[in-house]
Amino acid sequence: MAKFVIAGKANCPYYAKAELLADYLQKNLPDFRIFKITQHPDVWEEWLEDICEKNKWDHRTSPIIWRELLDRGGKGLLLGGYNEFLEHAQLYYGVTSSMTTDLMMVIAKENLEAHVQEEVEKRTLKDLISPLQVWIASASNNACYHIIPILISGEVFGTHREISLTLFDREQMESYLESLVVEIKDLASPILRSVSLCTNAEDAFLRAQVIIILDDSTDEEVHSLESCLRSRVPLCRLYGYLMEKNAHESVKVIVGGKTFVNLKTALLMHYAPNIARNIIAVALGVEGQAKAAVARKMRTTSASIKDVIIWGNISGNNYVDLRKAKVYNYESAIKGPPGYCHSVLNLIFDSEWVAKEFVMTLRNLSSTGKQFGGILAAHSIATTLKYWYHGSPPGEIVSLGIMSEGQFGIPEGVVFSMPVKFENGTWVVLTDLEDISLSKQIINFLTDDLIQEKRVAFGDLLTFQPVKEERKESIHSNVGTAEEKEQAVSDVNIFISEMVLAQSCMRSRVAEDTERLPKLAAELLAAN
Repeated sequence: MAKFVIAGKANCPYYAKAELLADYLQKNLPDFRIFKITQHPDVWEEWLEDICEKNKWDHRTSPIIWRELLDRGGKGLLLGGYNEFLEHAQLYYGVTSSMTTDLMMVIAKENLEAHVQEEVEKRTLKDLISPLQVWIASASNNACYHIIPILISGEVFGTHREISLTLFDREQMESYLESLVVEIKDLASPILRSVSLCTNAEDAFLRAQVIIILDDSTDEEVHSLESCLRSRVPLCRLYGYLMEKNAHESVKVIVGGKTFVNLKTALLMHYAPNIARNIIAVALGVEGQAKAAVARKMRTTSASIKDVIIWGNISGNNYVDLRKAKVYNYESAIKGPPGYCHSVLNLIFDSEWVAKEFVMTLRNLSSTGKQFGGILAAHSIATTLKYWYHGSPPGEIVSLGIMSEGQFGIPEGVVFSMPVKFENGTWVVLTDLEDISLSKQIINFLTDDLIQEKRVAFGDLLTFQPVKEERKESIHSNVGTAEEKEQAVSDVNIFISEMVLAQSCMRSRVAEDTERLPKLAAELLAAN
């Protein structure tokens, strides 16, 4: 089979004549095939130079015609221009062209008009396929630098879904954002339609379909825990207003970071009630830290640990629940087929480690925040977004901070981390899991700081009061068997250890926040 490629300028009369001759041959010869490449006159010379350089050809005019060597492979065999093609048709097929010069000019003009119209239609069609509008607030945060390559890799939204990325931050960070935009463009991601920056609050979240809220940073001191809590209100009020005003009605808002994540989520829900259902808090970072601690103890990989549940305050007083935790591919006396797993608690015989060392490890990570860096924050946010769009792994438990509707006995109106699964673009709370109920006393412990944070933020409470430690006996006094009692004591030990130190953890975050939020809120409000 003979396959010829004919390329030329859209307004070239000899290209038009070669086209018609090739069309005639293809129609009348069963083994003759052609492929046409039409280029606008403005780009023709550059395109011709590139194709000749690539194939080591020497050709200067329009059209250029070559034969594809389908049966041999290789780069193809250059035939030449119109004259060479005409000679080839006469020699091999006994066919020539009798087209007049006037007709050649008319057809060339029509070819140019048709090519221009086709290009316009292609651009219009591309514009109709709108890219996903993704906004990142506080884009100067270190986590932003790490999350961007994941977002534009296609791993989160899909390899065929184009995105338009906008970086939002205060005006003082504009030069940094400009450098970041240039660096992102240099990545040349095939799914990144555009990337831009925004420092004007009035334009924030315009047409946004996905909004990622990161921790903010400012240059003003925060002298107390209470003032730090109250400083969250102005910015969340502004963000909530802008989300409802500018964002798409089905916008997905995901709140990450390591300080007051539950509180920020609750405030955004309060000030953006129309989209409150689509605002969630990321808990996978804490979950990842817990899995890593368990994996080190069991001498396996973090990825082998599944179904660890984070209850309560993601960035504060939480309960890491191992009762459903499983380990896969574990070297032990009992082995099974692929997919076989063991209960983590059944394999960790050191109850002292679970009750004390494990708790202290996670508490130290939470209080310092040093281990919850940009990479972990970025991965946690990206993974949660991926699950939101494509569903979580079947049968796997995911921890997520959402507004409680009374599940598990948790008071309504509290943003609380709990077990869920993602499916069909949303999440479902796993209320049907067996043996994961929490006692009323533990729920009260877990919710007390969340309620207090919100009341202090709104000014209904002047000072944040640490939760008083109650006797452990009062918590597990109704436990029946000795085995159940031992498990309850272990659970309470884990919980109480975190509880007693929660206040000091929060106040250490205040020290970390000495250069954070209030100035940004004032600047954005002034701009608004």
